[in-house]
Amino acid sequence: MEEPRTEEATNEEETELKEGKKVSAKKYHAALEELEKAKADAANWKNEYYKAYADTQNLRRSLEAEQRTMYRYRAEGFLDGLLPALDAFHMALDAPAPTKEAANYQIGFTYIYNQIIQALASEGLSELTPKVGDPFDADYMNAIEAVESDEVENNHVLKVHSKGYKLHDRLIRAAMVTVAKKKKTEEAPQEEPPAAEEEKPAAEA
Repeated sequence: MEEPRTEEATNEEETELKEGKKVSAKKYHAALEELEKAKADAANWKNEYYKAYADTQNLRRSLEAEQRTMYRYRAEGFLDGLLPALDAFHMALDAPAPTKEAANYQIGFTYIYNQIIQALASEGLSELTPKVGDPFDADYMNAIEAVESDEVENNHVLKVHSKGYKLHDRLIRAAMVTVAKKKKTEEAPQEEPPAAEEEKPAAEA
């Protein structure tokens, strides 16, 4: 009877490869283990590559979006310093001209002002111009005071102090307005109840 082969004997057996070469089973199994380990390493590094590639793409998109935002709103800081000058234009153009010569100056200033606004509009600036009687909108108005009035409805614009401005969809400055509030109704004075008459003492009999 043939004796069973031991593990040592099995490891010493020769295995024929596809190429026709023969190697010991021990070397063959060791080579298989190294191959599986190499496959696992390759899969791991492939996964790491895809992760790094995805992170790089996300970073690139984030930087591009940030750059587009910076370009879109690049004029914001410049406009902050320009708004007081625009307010001065509004005051000068809205004031009644005392003389014909002053009225002619106003016409020239209006032309210059319109040119400035057109140039700023090309950069995305738009004016917010509420009117007296418009309902108050906290999204683009700032109420600096509330005054009792029956000229306009409650919580409606009573007076416009300065225009507001937006750069594309970003609010640069809210319009400054005075809003109307209801007048307090005067309560009629309450009449005091008549004082109770004191009882006269009964006449002595």
